[in-house]
Amino acid sequence: MILALDVGNTNILAGVMDGGKILFTGRFKTDDSKTETEYAIMFRSFLELHGLSPHKLNGSVMSSVVPSLTTILRKAVDLLAHCAVVAADDIDAGLKLSSNNRQNLGQDLSTAAIAALSEYKPPLIIFDMGTATTISAIDADGVYLGCSIVPGIMISHDALAARTSQLPKVALAAPERVIGRSTPECIQSGLVYAQAAMMDGMIERMESELGAKSTVLATGGLARFIAAHCKRKIICDDDLILKGLYIIYNRYKQYNS
Repeated sequence: MILALDVGNTNILAGVMDGGKILFTGRFKTDDSKTETEYAIMFRSFLELHGLSPHKLNGSVMSSVVPSLTTILRKAVDLLAHCAVVAADDIDAGLKLSSNNRQNLGQDLSTAAIAALSEYKPPLIIFDMGTATTISAIDADGVYLGCSIVPGIMISHDALAARTSQLPKVALAAPERVIGRSTPECIQSGLVYAQAAMMDGMIERMESELGAKSTVLATGGLARFIAAHCKRKIICDDDLILKGLYIIYNRYKQYNS
């Protein structure tokens, strides 16, 4: 059994996996002011909440876009279960990259791409909807070409409320109409339907550059909610990065057996 950690700018997704099966998951606020002891206590409570002793863990694997937390979380897992953490960027998992991406590709993007290629035939377009929305493109030969980065929905929502004097924060929901009749409806329409239209439009533009119709995937906290309002077919996979982390962990075990 392993503990997989996907460390994002807003949340840490934790998943316990056994033989490729995801047993349970949980989300924690990303907070680099916390110590390794505090994180170890949080993870222990998470495991025990699901009836699992930390001593049942055989290993751990982590993808992180928050460098300031990497060492803290390594120490936390060592305190928790006395096992080392495999970092996603330390393992060659066989992802083919275009020359421009060899040193600039984030761990979250590469991990999602590895998982997507293990289950779906390229070309692929992958939306990862977190603090930022990233849109990755993989060509028909399985080469990761690059991505587009868009402010995430909640960043847009927060900025709109903070930078305007008369636009309030509203519940994130899909209004009945695209043409809003009240201020909350107008904001909700922009947040939801405009984001969905952006996704449809970016799929079309990326497919034009890829030269072929592509399989489109979406992952992240708001993926299912927004994809439901897209015109294009989008496969939502909440566990895409955890699946990629499991593949990376197995590659590590093969290299070090």
